[in-house]
Amino acid sequence: MRGERPTLDTVAQTAGVSKATVSKVLNGRGDVAAATRARVQEAIGALGYVPSTGRRVHDTTPTVTVLFDAFVNLYSSQVLSGVVSAGLEQGVDVVVTHLAGSGALTPEWFRGLSAKGHLGLIVVTTEVSPSEVRACADAGLGLVAVDPVSIDPSTTDRLVSVSATNWSGGLQATEHLLGLGHRRIGFAGGLPASRPAQQRLHGHLAALSSAGLPASADDDLVLQVGFSHEDGQAMAARLLDLPSPPTAIVAGCDASALGVMEEARRRGLRLPDDLSIVGFDDTYAAAWTSPQLTTVRQPMREMGRVALRTLLGLARGQRPETHHFELATTLVERSSTAPLG
Repeated sequence: MRGERPTLDTVAQTAGVSKATVSKVLNGRGDVAAATRARVQEAIGALGYVPSTGRRVHDTTPTVTVLFDAFVNLYSSQVLSGVVSAGLEQGVDVVVTHLAGSGALTPEWFRGLSAKGHLGLIVVTTEVSPSEVRACADAGLGLVAVDPVSIDPSTTDRLVSVSATNWSGGLQATEHLLGLGHRRIGFAGGLPASRPAQQRLHGHLAALSSAGLPASADDDLVLQVGFSHEDGQAMAARLLDLPSPPTAIVAGCDASALGVMEEARRRGLRLPDDLSIVGFDDTYAAAWTSPQLTTVRQPMREMGRVALRTLLGLARGQRPETHHFELATTLVERSSTAPLG
């Protein structure tokens, strides 16, 4: 009858499911198929149903999960800062976890997030396999990847990613050093399996090629070991041990650039007189080093903000403007680079 308050029976009939299934959805149970859950939620919304007891619909703060491969780096803290600030603006709570020992990315884990009422998941610098993308979707969760390690071709239309213009950044870093007169330029990058690392390397090689210099990933001046401080120090040692060492080094990130600087100082080199160094990220530490680090700025906070806003759009059923957002990089010149003497 018109004007009557909708009941659990009404919702069940409208959605074409049992009352027990409606109760499971209302109580955030994970043992309901994503398509069925969506049908029930649509019926609840259309009817304006409000349960008289138990968990109520839409009376809790929306929540998203952010998953990191590791917390202990400045890059992660700045991306998270952007996610949290966007969450505060949108009235969304942010729950943070990391990959090690969390049981993350299993079908059970995704279903657990769904049962808690989470809207979706933001993964940062974490590889997500096609089966994990499917499991996330099956649990009814949205998924956005920030700086994904790799993107499987089979997930191109289902995984939304946010990153910076890594190729352009690698190009900018090396063009800067070329403009200062350097011709033997080392590259201390991340692992070959890392998509951002490869994009930065290819930008570096493109700059060398445009300048008429040898440009090959197999060159002795190109190393691809990792993004940590220790990796940077190890790569610098190998580069500086060459019979004809580089006069400048492009590092894959700020953390590895700091490792390059430490190894150079350990050898008694003067920075930047004996060795110019360029980083990538523009984390807080870049301006705290001595000399201050010239680096390629990627807008990490804005990347986090875009990821959060995009995830909320997915949760509302909106199609993303693109499946791959790329935010512009800019070179920040400080005092770790100087003209070739």
